Amino acid sequence: MALENQELRKAGLKVTLPRIKIYQILEKAGESDHFSAEDIYKILLEQSEDVGLATVYRVLTQFEAAGLVSRHHFEGGHSVFELSKDEQHDHIVCVKCGKVREFTDTNLTKRQDEIAEGLGFTVTDRTLYLYGVCKEGCEAK
Repeated sequence: MALENQELRKAGLKVTLPRIKIYQILEKAGESDHFSAEDIYKILLEQSEDVGLATVYRVLTQFEAAGLVSRHHFEGGHSVFELSKDEQHDHIVCVKCGKVREFTDTNLTKRQDEIAEGLGFTVTDRTLYLYGVCKEGCEAK
């Protein structure tokens, strides 16, 4: 719990139990899980934590403003959150179940930089979302 406290304080946020619990959920998510506010709320309910959905939304918004989390807006209108990372990565999203996976491809990044340079730009930020159907469950249906 000390690491979560340090991260919250470093971001200028008061350490509260809801913030710690939400940070821990995001921290344990890893690369394969990206949670919506509703997902986090359901996990908190399963853990018998007394944190309301409005609090989850408020904390995630505070985390985003403090730079602790990144919010991704995918087609279909849903947003998911992940802890902010230093390395650049991209996402692929299943259009049927909403599953999100991260990936990194240095060749792709290099090619995007080449395209930008050819057009007279220097890349300062980028976002790439690929959409498809996951093979684990949705493609088989």
